Amino acid sequence: MKSDHIENINKSASHGTEKVGSRLSVTVIGLGPMGKAIVGAFLDKGYEVTVWNRTLSKADDLMAKGAMKASTVSEAITSNDLIVLSLTDYRAMYAIFEPISEQLTGKVIVNLSSDTPEKVREASEWLAERNAVQLTGGVLASPPGIGNKESVTLYSGPRKTFDDHQNILEVLTSTSYKGEDPGLAMLYYQLQIDVFWTAMLSNLHAVAVARANGITAEQLLAYVSDILSTMPKLLEFYAPRIDAGTHSGDVEKLAMGLASVEHVVQTSNEAGIDASLPAAVLDVFKRGVARGHAGDSFTSLIDMFQKH
Repeated sequence: MKSDHIENINKSASHGTEKVGSRLSVTVIGLGPMGKAIVGAFLDKGYEVTVWNRTLSKADDLMAKGAMKASTVSEAITSNDLIVLSLTDYRAMYAIFEPISEQLTGKVIVNLSSDTPEKVREASEWLAERNAVQLTGGVLASPPGIGNKESVTLYSGPRKTFDDHQNILEVLTSTSYKGEDPGLAMLYYQLQIDVFWTAMLSNLHAVAVARANGITAEQLLAYVSDILSTMPKLLEFYAPRIDAGTHSGDVEKLAMGLASVEHVVQTSNEAGIDASLPAAVLDVFKRGVARGHAGDSFTSLIDMFQKH
């Protein structure tokens, strides 16, 4: 989209936050746990908040706190120029917006829904064709973290649009602007979620094995926390080596890692616990060794994930 076209859209939208009388206002669409937390944070700061959800009854408790329920999505859109979306994915956005797409002109859509970077870019183009601007957001917090400055949301899209609305966005969390490419915030978000869910699931698997051996999650907690506390330094050590393509086995060797993961799989099987998670890790280790990396660092496994 041409920069002058973006500028025209920005001029037609409100600069910063729209005011209703003497109060600041915003529309929030999507009232799952995250959406409700977003509305609550705005209300706590004195914002006028118009809300809409397919199941309208989800707005009832928010109305008791001061939110205004729109009876239709059209009403929600026309109430403000700044629209915050908290939906399951971007497909849900199309389902909501397509019937009223002519009303999107001049709107700034802060989309905090999750999807792939490419689908985010497509949505940004779709909105631009309808004279609206998208700011992509990746919220690195659970609903209880909304309204907390220690939480962070990643944003990308037109810099001026972000700058104009940064103050209202920081009602929700601290902000980190990643660049003009609308897909960048979502890419950074998905990369971190990749690590997050893999780590959380590995902990869940470890707890299952622990419980099979009479150890509770609370008893295991300190030990899991200790091993996770070593990760930042390890990541810091390995990152430049990975970028340089240096996978020397001077610190650890893939063959040693393979033996270690084999023991995890065996321990799981002996405990009667589904070993599919560590077995998947073991499969990657085995393929790395088969490619001749037994004496290299485990970081050589990055080649297993890259399509050539």
